[in-house]
Amino acid sequence: MFSLRRTLAAAALSLATLVPAGYAGAADLPVKAVKKAAPVPFFYVIDDRVSFSWMPKGTDPGMFSVNPNGSINGTTAKQVYSFTHFDAWAYGTNFFTISMFKSGHNDPASPCIAPGVLDNFVAGPFVQCAGATEIYGLFRSTFGFNEIFNTKAFSMGPLHNVSLEVGMDGNTENNFLAPAKRDMVAGLQFAFDLPYKGYINVAPLVYWEFSNHNSFTQCGSNFAGVINGFNCNADGNVKYNATWAVEVNYYMDLGFLPENMQYFSISGRAGWYGPKGDSNGLPALSGPGRFSTASKTELNSEPIRLTFDASKAFVGPQYSHFVDLWVAYRYWQNKFGLDHNAMPGVCTIAATGQSTNSCTESTVYGGVTVKF
Repeated sequence: MFSLRRTLAAAALSLATLVPAGYAGAADLPVKAVKKAAPVPFFYVIDDRVSFSWMPKGTDPGMFSVNPNGSINGTTAKQVYSFTHFDAWAYGTNFFTISMFKSGHNDPASPCIAPGVLDNFVAGPFVQCAGATEIYGLFRSTFGFNEIFNTKAFSMGPLHNVSLEVGMDGNTENNFLAPAKRDMVAGLQFAFDLPYKGYINVAPLVYWEFSNHNSFTQCGSNFAGVINGFNCNADGNVKYNATWAVEVNYYMDLGFLPENMQYFSISGRAGWYGPKGDSNGLPALSGPGRFSTASKTELNSEPIRLTFDASKAFVGPQYSHFVDLWVAYRYWQNKFGLDHNAMPGVCTIAATGQSTNSCTESTVYGGVTVKF
């Protein structure tokens, strides 16, 4: 698209120089001005949005409470505030999102180490920490091979393009664990067309979580030993192994609906991330079976989101997707790579092996998105 617009602009300027001199040869004749071609913008798509959503059954691994009947509640409601940016330029795309997750009391902020329990192990009904707040940011950039090499060789059938993809993630949270995740990804993205101007992108990647923080493993704490690299980490920072990942996302308007109902679309995403080593960075402490702390393959997904284009429905097609209302299903197994069948004290009760229900997230949630 960019190449075509640039070619057309150049052609218009070239044709302007071919106007015969006789048309403007006499000084007393008016000269018809030639309209100058508009400059081609650097970004030909810029899309910025803000969202608010409510998640009734979010989780944070290791954060759970015991109900009076002995059952375990490993879920917590979360309010989510997000900003997303997307742009397209001559050689690819850029996507960036940053979100704030505000948890309920079942996912407490520091100095609580669990609901109703302080880091000095003082517990009781009078102990009530505020819900934790997490900030999570992610960006992905693609560089299309068709655009870089000025060819259509990477388009065939439903395959629209092949791109180099790079990106990073990072987070911070004010709970006792004090995570500070930093990772990078790199690989290829295969972009396929779907009906009704939709798409599905599949990206096999290398994933490397090169730094994170875990206060529970810090040397000298109440939860770890004092031998650095064996039963504790000097500063609580953990470095993981590089592993594989596959990220998929899709979008499609429901164009098969009657014209007076064409306000709906579906979208979704899924990310699989391979085992990255010991979850504590301390393989000497990893036991067999349910006592294992080895990381597992992680699935972080939103298989489907149904969106209602409210602004198009109530104002008109010129305001399509300015205000969206949506509902989605979210499923996250082995959250952060933690084995939901093991990881004692986090995903399971150490003494019994009973699940804490905090390492698999399964929730329906909804929200509103506004474009500006």
